[in-house]
Amino acid sequence: MTSLLTGLPFRSTTARRTAVTFAFVLCGVAGLSACGKTIQIGDSTPQPASTPPPASSPAAADGRSGDNTALQVVDSTAQDAGLNGNGGTVIGTAVQEAPPKWVQLSAVTSAPLFSPHLININQAALYRFDKDTAQPSQSNCNDDCAVQWPPVTIKEGGNVYLAGVNQKDVGAIRRQDGQVQLTVGGWPVYRFSGDSRPGDLNGQGVGGTWFAVAPTGEKAEQGASAPQ
Repeated sequence: MTSLLTGLPFRSTTARRTAVTFAFVLCGVAGLSACGKTIQIGDSTPQPASTPPPASSPAAADGRSGDNTALQVVDSTAQDAGLNGNGGTVIGTAVQEAPPKWVQLSAVTSAPLFSPHLININQAALYRFDKDTAQPSQSNCNDDCAVQWPPVTIKEGGNVYLAGVNQKDVGAIRRQDGQVQLTVGGWPVYRFSGDSRPGDLNGQGVGGTWFAVAPTGEKAEQGASAPQ
């Protein structure tokens, strides 16, 4: 099946994946959203920016780090912004050597989950950790844990694109190693090294503390089968 969010096929070894219906507003110049918001790193409840980043700024256009350390949350997809790559995010079990210039968070549904959960632009499932905290946002997965559960990081000054996610739920924190990690609903988000292909959900329920993350930061609901 082809995703309505990215134009890429979703593949799963367990069930077909369908995109969650969502609505978004396109505004700004060259596909960038002037109705997005700027988030300061470490602020789990960011406020809308008073002014959007200049449309002529190369850093704003492709997500490269600029003169500030804030991130821009764009209320549309990377494709709508004229981007057709992956921002530098890695696929499967590959190690993220450097933070990507931009990240896309997309909401989808797939068996065996009843409710929507998040994936990145590479269709890798994203997770949350019960031993983290959301208020305040804090990651307690470091060192060996972060090898098994790579945090979803982004380059300072980068852009976060959304599909089926409310921009008010997106934030960022600075990890112990200095990298910037995205949060959803205050919860830091991760990939799982045990997911090797798009559509894998091998991290769901691991240790009774790791769960696919919903678009609001809650746990995606487990079920015997996905709704038809």
